Amino acid sequence: MLHLKGSCHCGAVAFEVDTIAPVPFMRCYCSICRKTSGGGGYTVNILGQSSTLRITQGADVVKSYRAVKDKSAAVPVLCQDRFFCPTCASYLWARAEEWPEWIYPYASAIDSELPTPKATASIMLGSAAKWADPRELRKAEDEVFEEYPTYSLEQWHKERNALA
Repeated sequence: MLHLKGSCHCGAVAFEVDTIAPVPFMRCYCSICRKTSGGGGYTVNILGQSSTLRITQGADVVKSYRAVKDKSAAVPVLCQDRFFCPTCASYLWARAEEWPEWIYPYASAIDSELPTPKATASIMLGSAAKWADPRELRKAEDEVFEEYPTYSLEQWHKERNALA
């Protein structure tokens, strides 16, 4: 178990969360991640235990956005809630109703030292912007997926003995 501290850029919001899976390895290139928080064309989430989330500063100002997975569908398919600071627009963490035991802090919001991944995965490349496609930049041990991989963040950490 690793205790993490995070914050937004302007300092209005600070939070803490515990994780068993602290290695930031999966870069998501889906249009939601790219447009809401991915300056490099992707975002990186880590796995946090939702029961341990504690907003230590700014709980009254944190805002959320519920992303829509498919805007063209007759009935919109909702995705994760994404929490952010309304002052500086820093994304802080995401949460999905399907997995209430987890939150997904953005690695970019974490102030604690995180382990360096030995390999990474780039996912949702079917949605990647052409200018952000990582296929030519990856290391041999990195994985690439056109869609979401068959394993979870927790599973990836377990298979690589990367649990805290």
